[in-house]
Amino acid sequence: MKKLLATATLSLALLAFGNVHAVEAGGVNFADQTKVGGSDLVANGAGLRKKLFIKVYAMALYLPTKQGDADAAIGARGAKRINIQLLRDLSAQQFVDALNEGVAENHSATELAALKERLKQFSDAMLSVGEAKSGSVVQLDWLPETGTRLTVNGQQRGRDIAGEDFYGALLKIWLGRKPVQDDLKSALLGRG
Repeated sequence: MKKLLATATLSLALLAFGNVHAVEAGGVNFADQTKVGGSDLVANGAGLRKKLFIKVYAMALYLPTKQGDADAAIGARGAKRINIQLLRDLSAQQFVDALNEGVAENHSATELAALKERLKQFSDAMLSVGEAKSGSVVQLDWLPETGTRLTVNGQQRGRDIAGEDFYGALLKIWLGRKPVQDDLKSALLGRG
C-alpha cells in the first residue's frame, strides 16, 4: 500500500510539474508568466535576434493577454514587459544605437521630435551600464502608474519615463511596420 501511495504521489507531482511551461528562444528559457508591478502577464511569444548568422539576443514579450496582431499587442492596456537576454557581449552604445535606429525606422520626423527628450533620457540610462556581457538580462517594463522602466540584471537604470507612446515606440522596434527582423516579429506575436 505504501508503495502504491508513493507511486501515485510521484505521478501527481510529475503531472503538476509537467504543466510548468517555459517559452524557449535561442536556447534561453523564459517563464510563461511573470508579474510586472501588481499585474500578472503571459508570454505572448519569444524569438531570437540574429545579425549575419550571429545570435545577438533572445527575447520574450509579456502582455496581459495573448495578442496575435502587432497593433493589438502595442495598444494592449495594462502592464507589459520586454525581456531580453544577451547572447553576446555588447557595449551599451551598440545597444542604444540599435534601439534608436529601430525607433527611427518606425516613426515619422514629427513623431521622433515628440520622442526626442525621452529617447535621450533612455539612452543616458542605458549608457550608464557601460557594457553588457553575454547572459545579461535587460527588461523594459511598462508600468501604467509610472512609465517605462529600464532594468539591467535586476538593477533599475535611470528614472521611469512617462508616456505610453514612448513604450509603444520601443515595441515598434520589434513589432512595427519595419521591424528589426521579420521572423522575430512573428515569433513575438506567437506565430513563429
